[in-house]
Formats: sequence, C-alpha cells, structure tokens
Amino acid sequence: MSNLFRLLPSVDAALNWLESEGSTPDIPRALLRDQVNAFFDICREEIKSGLVESEESLMLETLGPRMLCHVRASTRPHFRRVLNATGVVVHTNLGRSLLSKSACEAVYEACSRYSNLEFNLETGERGSRYSHVEKILCEITGAEAAMVVNNNASAVMIVLETLASGKEVVVSRGQLVEIGGSFRIPDVMSKSGARLHEVGATNRTHLHDYEGAINEETALLMKVHTSNFRVIGFTKEVSGGELGELGRRHNIPVYEDLGSGNLTNFSGLGLIREPTVQEVVSEGVDVVSFSGDKVLGGPQAGIIVGKREYIDRIKKNPINRAMRIDKMTLAALEATLRLYLDPQVAQQEVPTIRMIMESQESLKSRARSLSRVLKNTLGDSVTVGTLSGVSRVGGGAFPEQDLATTLVFVDPGQNLPVDELRERLLSTDPPLVGRIEDDLFCLDPRTLAKDEYKYVSNSIKQALGL
Repeated sequence: MSNLFRLLPSVDAALNWLESEGSTPDIPRALLRDQVNAFFDICREEIKSGLVESEESLMLETLGPRMLCHVRASTRPHFRRVLNATGVVVHTNLGRSLLSKSACEAVYEACSRYSNLEFNLETGERGSRYSHVEKILCEITGAEAAMVVNNNASAVMIVLETLASGKEVVVSRGQLVEIGGSFRIPDVMSKSGARLHEVGATNRTHLHDYEGAINEETALLMKVHTSNFRVIGFTKEVSGGELGELGRRHNIPVYEDLGSGNLTNFSGLGLIREPTVQEVVSEGVDVVSFSGDKVLGGPQAGIIVGKREYIDRIKKNPINRAMRIDKMTLAALEATLRLYLDPQVAQQEVPTIRMIMESQESLKSRARSLSRVLKNTLGDSVTVGTLSGVSRVGGGAFPEQDLATTLVFVDPGQNLPVDELRERLLSTDPPLVGRIEDDLFCLDPRTLAKDEYKYVSNSIKQALGL
C-alpha cells in the first residue's frame, strides 16, 4: 500500500498537466492547487480502502480526466443556469420569469455605465429613482401615482404600515392566504403594526360583513386576490368596485393585493378570468400592489399603484429606504414596461407572455423538432416519442388550470430506472429539470428555447453515460 501512495503524481505535475490541457484557463492557480490537493486526498482514501489495485490507475495519464472533472465540478459557480423542461412558465424555484432581450440589455447598460439613477437631468440636482417608472406605470394601469419596492411582500408590508399601523384592517376570512415560504397575510399584518379584523366565512363574504365591521378604529378595507388557490361551489366575494364605493362612503381607503397581478388578458386561452391591474384600478380601488416577476414577466419587484394621496404617503415612509429597488431592477422593469405600451409587442417580446400564449400547433411542431434532435444524439440507447400533456403558468397564478401542450418523452427502458435518470440529470452540465409521467421522463417544449435543444440532448447523453 505504501508503494501506491508514492505513485501518486506531485501536485506541480498535476497542475502542469491541467495547464497543458488548456481546460482550466479561468481558474486561478492557487484555487487549482487547492482542488488538486483535495482530489489527491480522495485518491489516498481510496488507496486506504483497498479500492486501488493497479499501479497504472495512479498514473497521471489515467488520473487526469477524472481529476479534471473534479476540478470543474468543484470550481463552477453555485448559482448557475438550469434547463427548465417542466412546462411551468413562472417556476419560482428556477428563477420565475425570464427577462426580455431589451430588459437584459438595459441591465447590462445600468451595471457597466454610470446613470441618472437619482439625478434630475433637467435641474442638475438630486432626483427620484421612482421617476423612471412612475409615469409609464400610470400610463399602462390608469393609476394616478406609482412606486416600486423590492418584492410584493414588501409592498404589502409598507402599505399596511403606512395606512393602518395601530389601527384595524378589515379582510375577508376567505382571503387570509398563505403563499410560498410561509408568507401569511395575518403575520405580515401583525408585523406592520396593523390589527386584523376578519369578516365573513371561508367561502362566503358579503358587503354587509365589511360594513358591519367598520368602526372608529378602521383604517383600511383590504382585498387579497386568492391567486394561488381556488374555492369553488357555494361561494361569494365582494368586488373591488363594491369595496371602493363602501370605502368612499366612510372615507376609508381600499387596498387590493393582487399577488401575481397581470397586465394581459389571457381569457382567450381558456383560462378562468383573472382581473388585470388596469381593471382593478378602474374599479376605484385606492391602492393596488402586485409582483413584477410573475405574470408581468419582469424582474423581482413589488409594484404599488393607486391614488396619489396614498402613494405619496407610502413614499415618505422611512421603511421605504430598506425596501427600495436597485438600479438593475429599475432598468429591467422600465424596459419590460416599455414593451407593454404596445400589447402586441409585449406578447412577442416578453418571454413569460410568449410562453403562456404559445399555440398548440407551435408546441406540437417544436416537440417533433426536439424529438428529432434527441434521436440523432441518443440513437437507440433510449426510446423517444411525443404525447399530449399540460403545462402550468406557475408563480401562484391560475391555480389548477392547464395549458395544453405536447410533451417529448424519454424512456431509458431496462437500462436505467426513470427516477435515477431524473436524479442524474440534476448533476449534468447544465442541469436539466423535467418531470415524470407514467414512468416516462418528460420534457415540455413550452419552457425550452429552440437553441437549448442541443443542451438538452447533451445533458441526457451525460446522464446515460454515452
């Protein structure tokens, strides 16, 4: 065994081999040295365990390829690209919405150049970062004023803290929702300093329930859009317009949290009607908040629009400093909103909207194309075909509603259990995330770009060890 230890190459020899291969040019030599030492530690443990029997297996020419794989795996970024073949368009765990080309270019420009982030080019003095998006948000939504914070949870918090701290907020019992990450409306309300006054029943709340709850302590009437679940059957809820009228009669502002709120009407796709931001504003709701990185298709942001008197108060809240968006978010959001000035352009250029609205004919054609690429790369090692399936919008929007699609399936047969194939694909470069249906590994072309097909086939090839 001691002879085997002595046969391990020197660290310098290993480093020279890696440099001669030219496969690690971007990795600093000090980091390379650390990873080579770590690799040799693994080799020593294998020798101790009796896993190494021949001297040839310790030669640099034999160890080299394995060492290179170790170095690449250990030094690649932890946060990296993933291929989304799940068919879930706004996949929270995979980064939610993809940005448009113009939004990506705007982010690059904001990061690589100085900008007028908080500089008024007309006066030459300090300006407001909200000015870059407030006008366009008002133009699109019909609101009097607007502002943006770092996400919609922050938006809910700052609205409640500004308009109702120390006072009561009336909310329907059926709208005390919990979304991902244990974000609960009652908990956020408690943190804001507002007191919850719930009314109605889980399935039915009437206008008189709200009116009966109003007292001298009432500061806000709140409506929470239940975008991530659905109550069906014997149900009743009060519209934003009805609440707005009630609020005006009692001089109490009305706030609606739209959650994944959208600027596009998707009713033509067969989805259950979801209110747009424009519609809610036109109903007379005083303050509306929604996410920027869900159905809107922009960066993570909490967008607040509404009556100027309330938005101005929220802007002046000191908490706003801790919740404000940075220049990258601002650049991406403005570029995304500019596309919405022409709804037809938005449908083509905003990836989230384009994926949601893609036709069944297009998906069927792209499934056949992906299937051909896989067959050419994988040959007879697996069975590849297509079948009918469904996609989901995701991001808490349109729950339990399907979008028809055509799936591409990969059946490894007896060579490999499908669960193990899925697990192996998480370790490929790049990782590939799909789904299993009827013991088949399925890929949905809705969430794959055409230029990603070659990466999909290569990742499956890696997972199969071909």
